Amino acid sequence: MADQEPMNINENPTTAKPLIQLGYGDPSLYPCFRTSTIVEDALVEAIQSAQHNCYAPSVGINPARRAVAEYLSKDIPYKLSTDDVFLTVGAEHAIHVLLTVLARPGANILLPRPNYPTYEARAKFSSLEVRHFDLLPEKGWEVDIDRVKALKDAKTVAIVLVNPGNPCGNVFTFEHMKKIAETARQLGIMVISDEVYAHQVFGEIPFTPMGVFGDIVPVVTLGTLSKRWIIPGWRFGWIAITDPKRILYKTGIVDSIKSCLVITGEPPTVIQGAVPSIMKNTPDSFFMNINKLLKDAADMVYERLKEIPLVTCPHKPDGSMFVMVKLNLSTFVDVVDDTDFCMKLAKEESMILLPGNAVGLKNWVRMSFAAEPKVLKKAIERMKAFCLRHTDPPVCYRAFDVIPGLRRARNEMEEELEK
Repeated sequence: MADQEPMNINENPTTAKPLIQLGYGDPSLYPCFRTSTIVEDALVEAIQSAQHNCYAPSVGINPARRAVAEYLSKDIPYKLSTDDVFLTVGAEHAIHVLLTVLARPGANILLPRPNYPTYEARAKFSSLEVRHFDLLPEKGWEVDIDRVKALKDAKTVAIVLVNPGNPCGNVFTFEHMKKIAETARQLGIMVISDEVYAHQVFGEIPFTPMGVFGDIVPVVTLGTLSKRWIIPGWRFGWIAITDPKRILYKTGIVDSIKSCLVITGEPPTVIQGAVPSIMKNTPDSFFMNINKLLKDAADMVYERLKEIPLVTCPHKPDGSMFVMVKLNLSTFVDVVDDTDFCMKLAKEESMILLPGNAVGLKNWVRMSFAAEPKVLKKAIERMKAFCLRHTDPPVCYRAFDVIPGLRRARNEMEEELEK
């Protein structure tokens, strides 16, 4: 078989459309989402101090750990200490450490479906059996708690939550979080709470950290600077233990985390050196502005997706920077599934979305709305044009809905025909 040329998604051979990348969430690509100058100045100061050019302890330097502990303690009824926080090279590293620590022969872990795909990949790499409980779109992507209870057995080691949600853009209510915590206690398992998008909420539901319920069940929280501070490339994250009853300390889980960190590395010392200033001095106005940008983007995308009859968006995002969109495949004439949809969309429209099967939900797609408004508007236009090209009735009629100015002309023609 002859070698094929790789597809260059940046160059449509007929229209040379520029790439629109909405397959992953990196708002730092757009000027409107630039991080605060406070953050930039903190790193410059850390570099110029010449105090952070050395190796760091495997758990992180104490000033940075203390800053994270104080930051997290503001939102929970307990005071975390430096010893409760371990620094990581972003959330991916934190996930790797935790699942490595929990892996043992025959063990299983409960993951949401849809889910952030790294959890499943890391679990399988560590020989942890994965068991899925569903997030229910008709209930705002709440956890199917009855399914959680049915999945658990004597070898279940933990349940994973992602709140605010990736990939669904949902935010769990206080009451639902408490019910999950009580269920985990009843089942005798710890909770791993992925809060990478903590406080990036803009709907009616406020963000509730799972650590609030640390007296009900041991909680291990994952967080980063990446999304809230718009610096994903800095790769700074943490593992925080909220466990007032010290269960994870007594059972050796915390010691195992420390041991794993010894052989997996830590964030650059100079970035750790900037963290105390970043967390102390970044103004609330910066976060409020970012959340407003995300809210406006989410509202616009949700409303414009309604104009595409071939897709369904069951829940407007309340947080994070993603939305899940269902493909109504029965209305397409030549699209087989979500992967086929995304591949053809990339080739024809130079637009990237994530196939739903990558997050465990076949025939859906995940779209990031962390982009400038003009980019999102153009993306929806391309997606609509693509959908109408791949369905009936003939495109010549549907073109009136796609080409600017022609919709009005079509309406006028229909009025004349009625007369």
